[in-house]
Amino acid sequence: MRQVRKLTCCLTLMCVLLVTFILYPKPPGCVVDIKYSSPKNAPRSLLEYGFGNVGEGLAHIPYKAKENIARQLARDDCDCEGEETLLDSIVSRSSVTQLEEAFDTVELQEVMQRREREYQHFLQRTRTSADALLIAKANSPLAYPTQGVQVRPMKTILIPGLMLEAKSQHPLKVNLTASLGTFDVAAEVDGVTIEGEGEMRLSLSSSDADNLNRQLQFVTYTNTVFNPNTADTVLFETEGHQARFTIKIRHPVIPKLYNVKNQSGYDISELVTVATKTFLRYDKLRQLISSIRKYYPSVTIVIADDNNETQKIEGAFIEQYFMPFKKGWFAGRNLAVSQVKTKYLLWVDDDFIFAADTRLEKMVDVLERTTLDLVGGSVREVTSYSATFLHKLRVEAGGKDGECLIIEGGYHHAIKGFPNCVVTDATINFFMARTERMQQVGFDPHITRQGHLEFFVDGLGLLHVGSCSDVKVDHASKITLPWKRKSASEKMYHQLRYVRGSEVDGSLQDKLFYFKNRFKCIRYG
Repeated sequence: MRQVRKLTCCLTLMCVLLVTFILYPKPPGCVVDIKYSSPKNAPRSLLEYGFGNVGEGLAHIPYKAKENIARQLARDDCDCEGEETLLDSIVSRSSVTQLEEAFDTVELQEVMQRREREYQHFLQRTRTSADALLIAKANSPLAYPTQGVQVRPMKTILIPGLMLEAKSQHPLKVNLTASLGTFDVAAEVDGVTIEGEGEMRLSLSSSDADNLNRQLQFVTYTNTVFNPNTADTVLFETEGHQARFTIKIRHPVIPKLYNVKNQSGYDISELVTVATKTFLRYDKLRQLISSIRKYYPSVTIVIADDNNETQKIEGAFIEQYFMPFKKGWFAGRNLAVSQVKTKYLLWVDDDFIFAADTRLEKMVDVLERTTLDLVGGSVREVTSYSATFLHKLRVEAGGKDGECLIIEGGYHHAIKGFPNCVVTDATINFFMARTERMQQVGFDPHITRQGHLEFFVDGLGLLHVGSCSDVKVDHASKITLPWKRKSASEKMYHQLRYVRGSEVDGSLQDKLFYFKNRFKCIRYG
């Protein structure tokens, strides 16, 4: 018996050392600053164009405005008043709600400041250099915008950057052709002939290059085919030369801002909700809640529960939601996440235990000061070994048979200003995230018993992920003493969680990767 115990201990030690070698993060190499820049450094995007923006270089050439077209141009000073309708005059009431009136004078000033701060953070997370307006110089000899032109569905804009650089060709002529909208001019310039106003093909001709280019500054595009997220490819041509550019047709991204009051530090109870899913482990769940209350007495805890014989978890700041029996792991995650009202949510398994170094303030600080959407921590086992589960993901083109998913251990680079924090693509099952980003990615409810990496695969390209190894949570012991018999719930949990059989399709994940994500293979690099 003693020899068996020695052999068991040796095998356990070898497994721990092997796992430590494979998963323990290497010292950071490249360090990159991903903190928020000031608003003035955010990429400038010319999404809408007012009539007053034209005229650079050719302002001396007179024009006559076409009022019916100029009034249609998109502006950034919308007015909710509008024109009074016949119905309004009959019922003697206004159809306008001024939202500022919901606040008193003192509160409004504070709310406006908080809203602007949150909005600037939102812009810095969502805008990229691809949104900036770029104009291709007249090397062809056509000048035109190469990116950054956007119109809202069924609205009108001025097209910036159009120009023809040609001096010897007479007469000078350019054509514009679109498929999802029409062209017109917001003003007319003497000496320029215009054909096709209000149509999908517009022709401009003149014997004077300056007059023609002045007229090009007033060319408008109106979207006429409603699709809230598409693009029109415009053909811009002159004799012997063609150029194409795109006009994005889309609604603006509606921000989801969280009204968090100004504070000197981070109020975790106001900023963070703890979310978990429980199944057949009420003893572990109560241990988790007790440990949370030791460090964060008033933080809200949301519980998704798909037990058969349910138990009500009593206590303040606890929300327990019951589901059909065995509804599933990812379905429970969806339910828990859907009920979070705070700016951030912390995901924990029901068998985790908070400790002194479960510092949620560190995670909040990283998310508040960087462009990250999600930051993981480290899970400490009873052996005192801490796992971070860092993985880099990428998809390689695979042709008609599907793409290749490549999974590698490790991270991309360290984060400047945040020791022990790195940027990666997938982290361990203990993480804090922006609530609206988690809800945007969601969890595939087909995955009922086993799954984690699938969420990060679905979020690839949507989630900016990091991990901080010095924020730790303990993992309840899974060691079963030989003389202690398993309870009925423990036996059922083990059977459903770990044993592949009729309850769980062992190849389900592979089938989902193949069909849903169109992968043909997974390679672990």
